[in-house]
Amino acid sequence: MPIHLRPTSRREFLKRSLLAGAGLALAPGLQAATRRGDPDSWALLADTHIAGDTAKVARGINMTEHFRAVSREVLALPKRPAGAFIVGDCALNSGEPEDYATFVKLVGSLRDGGLPVHLALGNHDQRANFWVALREQKAARRPVADKHVALVATRAANWLMLDSLEKTLQTPGLLGQAQLDWLAKTLDANPRKPALVVVHHNPGIQENLGLKDTTALFELIRPRPQVKAWIYGHTHTWKIQEDVSGIHLVNLPPVAYLFREGDPAGWVHAKLRRDGMRLELQCLDTAHKAHGEVVDLKWREA
Repeated sequence: MPIHLRPTSRREFLKRSLLAGAGLALAPGLQAATRRGDPDSWALLADTHIAGDTAKVARGINMTEHFRAVSREVLALPKRPAGAFIVGDCALNSGEPEDYATFVKLVGSLRDGGLPVHLALGNHDQRANFWVALREQKAARRPVADKHVALVATRAANWLMLDSLEKTLQTPGLLGQAQLDWLAKTLDANPRKPALVVVHHNPGIQENLGLKDTTALFELIRPRPQVKAWIYGHTHTWKIQEDVSGIHLVNLPPVAYLFREGDPAGWVHAKLRRDGMRLELQCLDTAHKAHGEVVDLKWREA
């Protein structure tokens, strides 16, 4: 299953802060953890590309600084989100053990703020090294062998997390038949609540990008009306489209660097409701013309 990092308990947080001599009154994690939570509020992140060296710069961007900035913004929301999703490419390039060691430390700020963090893998991740930093979670039972899939059930929707990592540093992704079978079975067992499919790779293959079995996935989700959206990263682009069947295709912006100058980097604040979802783009560059852009999605009919 995808890794689910539980929030740090208040007792653990206080103990660690006291040992470190931290100023508790100023600790954003503690403030967020004690703030009232919103069960329909979610932080959506993608393509963090964290390097083991926190000073590492790629394409003119320090990935650690970007992640810390996003974490501060998430923790500063008036109400604490129910959790955060990080949709693949957690590591910088080839998924080295030191990348994940730093990544886990950085994610700790969100966990200290009371947020569970749900992680998926992308083509710049490496499974074996991923587990080096996450040994405690490795023993978790997985519905599909060697893949990280899960149903994250919430009040307003079911999040179906899939694993499109076929091979590290190979740009396209693949789900495979076993994962598609699990998805079909899980959707059929949960027909009444809106379902949101979360996977790192984008639909289709263009210029060697995207999910190889896009056609098979669409053939599975289109006739199941509870599926309302496919949420993905990978392209480092903020874009929302609608499939011919009415399924929303949500391309999350990167937390890390951009592929195309002028595009926004940042994260998305999602607010669920029974008939749709409100998405608000939070740009790291608050002067960007798209900062604060709101897209209101309405679910297709069941």
